[in-house]
Amino acid sequence: PCVPSKALPATGPAREAIETGRTRLLITGAIICFAFGCIGLRLVDLSLLQPAEEPVTAQAAPSEQLETERADILDRNGVILATGLATASLYANPHRVIDPDDAARQLATVLPDVDVADLARRMKTDRSFIWLYRKLTPHQQWEVLRLGIPGLDFQREETRVYPQGHDLSHVLGFVDIDNHGIAGIEKAFDDRLRGDKEPLSLTIDVRLQHILDSALADSMKEFSAKGAAGVILDITSGDVLAMVSLPDFDPYRAGSATDAELRNRVTQDVYELGSVFKIFTTATALDTGITSLDSGYDATKPIRIAHFTIRDYHAKRRWLSVPEIFMYSSNIGAAKMAMDFGGEVQRDYLARFGLLAPSPIELPEVGAPMLPTVWRPINTMTIAFGHGIAVSPLAMASGVAAILNDGVYLAPTLLKREPGQIRPAGRRVVSKRTSLEMRQLMRLVVEHGTGKKADAVGYLVGGKTGTAEKEVAGSYRQHALISSFVGAFPINAPRYLILAMLDEPKGTKKTFNYATGGWVAAP
Repeated sequence: PCVPSKALPATGPAREAIETGRTRLLITGAIICFAFGCIGLRLVDLSLLQPAEEPVTAQAAPSEQLETERADILDRNGVILATGLATASLYANPHRVIDPDDAARQLATVLPDVDVADLARRMKTDRSFIWLYRKLTPHQQWEVLRLGIPGLDFQREETRVYPQGHDLSHVLGFVDIDNHGIAGIEKAFDDRLRGDKEPLSLTIDVRLQHILDSALADSMKEFSAKGAAGVILDITSGDVLAMVSLPDFDPYRAGSATDAELRNRVTQDVYELGSVFKIFTTATALDTGITSLDSGYDATKPIRIAHFTIRDYHAKRRWLSVPEIFMYSSNIGAAKMAMDFGGEVQRDYLARFGLLAPSPIELPEVGAPMLPTVWRPINTMTIAFGHGIAVSPLAMASGVAAILNDGVYLAPTLLKREPGQIRPAGRRVVSKRTSLEMRQLMRLVVEHGTGKKADAVGYLVGGKTGTAEKEVAGSYRQHALISSFVGAFPINAPRYLILAMLDEPKGTKKTFNYATGGWVAAP
């Protein structure tokens, strides 16, 4: 029994028991304080000292296979054309999701276009890792966090961003959900962009790209055309400064684009381009010495051969000099000129100009030319004025640039060469004299011929118009035209070449219902 009135003894069993209890309490308290101190230090470390990133859990093993970085793509002046943006993707560990059906219903309130039943089904699987939604916006990530659903977490990924939007969609291409290149430069240099973090610089000048895109879009709308294509080349280097194909597509939603929007009309599609081919015919005739600027041909009557009749669109019905044949775009004169040098010489020169093979441009979307299986005299005559052979607009532009570049062909390129980097040697296709004479003839077309509407004030422009009926189901449609113009400036010392093409334009009151190259493409 306790005797409160008596003091505890200084020694003895009771005193020893009290001291033992007190020691145990002190030790227990010290351990608890130490534990809480460690927890507090860890909280400070996590909240203040560690970077704000989502932890990658063991269940996220598939992320080890994901590419988290991809090199930027720049234009020739260092403007960003494609880059990576860090984003978060939502995944789940189905073993830790308490109520998959309820979790799916909640996610559907903050994530667009999700199938509730499909989400619930996937969260009921026996796997430890499943993707639920890739590439969330910061707002979407915050909304999911607010839901507080157990078993869900985020994995850091990279989203490919195209600051220029539609304008360069055919040049740059796009990537898939895992950042692998699917088209354009993204596909052609996929390994380089994923393996080397140094930016990839292109020859494109984004300012010229915007201008060309805007001009072609306006013309396409004005003349109710099905499509348009254009390219700007630096004649002296082969650099592609701008390349536009319309209609284009949104690189962020490439999966919903139509075939017509995805096709690159500049490099992939091939066309019978009509009278612009007279540049090659005339250059061949002058270079071989078959004719000269002082020579001429009888264009009084149409040419009838087999079941075909070759006639002039604006017939002069008289003898035409070589400059007049070129200036007035005489089919009769071009056909007779081609027959003088023959089919074998024609094929040889077209091959020199790069027109009998796919363009060597660094893109996967490149079309092969359509050529006659048997090169008969009728083929030689029609090819002289751009019928019976189909080539890509880029191949056409590169061939014309070669003629104007003192007769030296330079392969077109989209890759910017660094200072001091050796440029690939070109190959001579015609003589310097022929090049000079062709510059004079192309200036004549703009001053007095079919290309007057390309005569820009303040610039010495030379060029050639082209209008060709489209072949549909084995026959030519009279009012379905491919209308084009290829021009260069300053034509006395050519530096820049521009090709503009419209697919099936319609004439307007302003053009007196004409839809030819001189009316719709030359301006």
